[in-house]
Amino acid sequence: MIMLYGSMVALVTPMYTNGAIDWENLSRLVDFHLENKTDAIVAVGTTGESATLDIKEHIKIIQEVVKQVRGRIPIIAGTGANCTSEAIDLTQAALDAGADACLLVTPYYNRPTQEGLYLHFKAIADAVPIPQILYNVPTRTGCDLLPETVARLADIPNIIGIKEATGDLSRGKKILDLCGEKIDLYSGDDNTAMECILLGGKGNISVVANVAPKMMHELCDAALHQNQVAAKQINQQLTPLYKALFLEANPIPVKWALHRMELIHLGIRLPLTHLSNQYHQLLELALSQAQALP
Repeated sequence: MIMLYGSMVALVTPMYTNGAIDWENLSRLVDFHLENKTDAIVAVGTTGESATLDIKEHIKIIQEVVKQVRGRIPIIAGTGANCTSEAIDLTQAALDAGADACLLVTPYYNRPTQEGLYLHFKAIADAVPIPQILYNVPTRTGCDLLPETVARLADIPNIIGIKEATGDLSRGKKILDLCGEKIDLYSGDDNTAMECILLGGKGNISVVANVAPKMMHELCDAALHQNQVAAKQINQQLTPLYKALFLEANPIPVKWALHRMELIHLGIRLPLTHLSNQYHQLLELALSQAQALP
């Protein structure tokens, strides 16, 4: 089974100002992460605007990223959906495209029970033999995957981890206590990622890594080796970005930041809009503090 650890960027999907996908800058971003030691790429997750991509676009992005990386680092494909059959189809497409693993967000909007969540994820794992990472982000989905349900799912061989994005370290500790070595814990919250890894997590699926990939890699590496002094030093430097990149809903701020770094066009799809003018200076200052500006 594949081992995933370290800084795993939740990659944005570059777009032109008319909302069309910018394939040239997608390729450029992949190279940017390969050059700056990102440990894995998550394609078409929340930060990649999966909710506004059609199925063909979704699959093509996975294919293009896999093709460019050529096995140099793992590719994790976002394939979650609030329809179990659709999630199975996307997960199969990711396997066919050559992805190394899939990231499956809890079904949003329809508010399943814990038994429904168990059966949903079990159905996907049974249908598609690819390593799968559960993804819990209740602030966005209105659905909370509880640690006890995670522990049940941990007995399924190809469910290998969970991205826990609540930012609640006690929740992460409970998952570790219940699951032991059965699955890996990944932070989905940049602000608490260092503490999560020091607690026993294996890495961070990160928004901040989009703009500061090398620093996030170094932070995760230090924390994985229990080098608390180095980890805390890097964490302090990145702290302004943890706040600034969530001044408005993700990925609004991070796409503006990447545009300011001259890496992508200023394109985003409705109903998301461009970053409000009132936040430009705050985000630019945070980028400067992290030495991310050209």
